[in-house]
Amino acid sequence: MPDFARYAIYYLPEPGPLASFGAAWLGWDVEAGTEVPHPQVEGLPRPLAEITATPRKYGFHGTVKPPFRLAEGHDAEGLVVAAVKLAARLEPVELDGLELSRLGSFLALTPQGSKAQLSALGALASESVQGLDAFRAPAPQSELDRRRKAGLSARQESYLQQWGYPYVMEDFRFHLTLSGRLSAIDAPTVEDALRPLVTPVMPEPFRIESLCLCGEDAEGRFHLVKRLPLGG
Repeated sequence: MPDFARYAIYYLPEPGPLASFGAAWLGWDVEAGTEVPHPQVEGLPRPLAEITATPRKYGFHGTVKPPFRLAEGHDAEGLVVAAVKLAARLEPVELDGLELSRLGSFLALTPQGSKAQLSALGALASESVQGLDAFRAPAPQSELDRRRKAGLSARQESYLQQWGYPYVMEDFRFHLTLSGRLSAIDAPTVEDALRPLVTPVMPEPFRIESLCLCGEDAEGRFHLVKRLPLGG
């Protein structure tokens, strides 16, 4: 197994129209570990390569357990074994669908469903954060300081200290990122150009039947290490 700087548990769409769209839109196929040519998209205010530069290295994904460095005394092989066991005891989650949304200054796909469905998704993420935390090395001080610059609530600060990331547990919000930060002028233009492309490939219902262990290479790009079926 290659040595990776960090690992993460992501949701990656199963191979199909949504996964293919996401890889092309961002320009990086996290599952294949290869660059993908961007589609020609009319009406964008800037080149698509610029719009997607920030999320490209992560690939088209939804974060479940944020990226972390391996703790001393643990190795990648042990992490794979633990991740497989964790996924086997967690159940798949079904939601009504996905929706193109603006989250602050960026665009993403967000889940749509009942309160119970969204709670099940949140529980899946919380179990993943807790269940593999023994493998997480403490975040360096520089990373903690950078997170704090966003202006954290007291609860987010406690999560940062306990789990190494502020937006987990009650503050978790699942999303599949489609852009970097956009200006107030550019955001609606990009959204209008993107909507007719992504709407036909958004599944109804939206089912999460597997999680994925991914690793970050020396250039900062993430690769699929192992797909983890939920429920064994």
